[in-house]
Amino acid sequence: MTDDVRNIVLGVVAAGISAALGWLARTYLWRRKLRRKQAFFGLPANSESLLVVNREAGGPELTVMRHDVFALLELSALIKDCGAHAQVVAHDAAQQGFGERTEFCVGAPPSNRRMAAHLQSLLPGVLVNTDAEPGPDRGSFQIGSERYRAEPGKAEYVILARLTAGQSRGARPVFLFCGQRAITNQAATRYLARTHERLARKHGSGSFVLLLKVVNSQAYGPDVVELVADVTRAAQAPAPVTSAPRTSHRAS
Repeated sequence: MTDDVRNIVLGVVAAGISAALGWLARTYLWRRKLRRKQAFFGLPANSESLLVVNREAGGPELTVMRHDVFALLELSALIKDCGAHAQVVAHDAAQQGFGERTEFCVGAPPSNRRMAAHLQSLLPGVLVNTDAEPGPDRGSFQIGSERYRAEPGKAEYVILARLTAGQSRGARPVFLFCGQRAITNQAATRYLARTHERLARKHGSGSFVLLLKVVNSQAYGPDVVELVADVTRAAQAPAPVTSAPRTSHRAS
């Protein structure tokens, strides 16, 4: 074998080894990223999860609003990426406790009984105005001593929460998407899909409750979302006894 042939063979072997090492490194990083995503959502491969759907307020029991359907599609993509499976369940048919399967609950208390139960049990510091009559406080959130009113189409609020309810290690979380309008539910699911890695680094496998504001949805749809505050402590504390909130936030 001449020196030229030997150099060619060695070059081919080195290139093959480099390519193999690069592939192994990329595969390792991809799998580590996937494991972190699965751990955050509580969705190991081939596991089962629940998508709890609401209904359009005032409409038939199983009529889901268009933007809530889009929210479910966003969540379905996340679940599929984790290699898990989803079961869609109506809000009044989901009768199970916490921790057995990851749950994604979409909708506000007026249209989702399961959400109302979660807020009462897990987030006693969050009060949602469910008045049927029109008024400035209709659909508003009170979190602790703060009230957040919506201005439809211009600025609306949505609560995004990951809750474990003090369960044992390995128990599956409950994700809540409780918005003042259906488009805000979609905005919250899209926000979660974009930021889950950062949220996982910050909160790990623990609980968190975030208040988001959807800005000018009549022009931008569900895409422009601002983080108002991490309200975990206030949301999990008992609601204040005072009859009127201290501060009122009007959307602008």
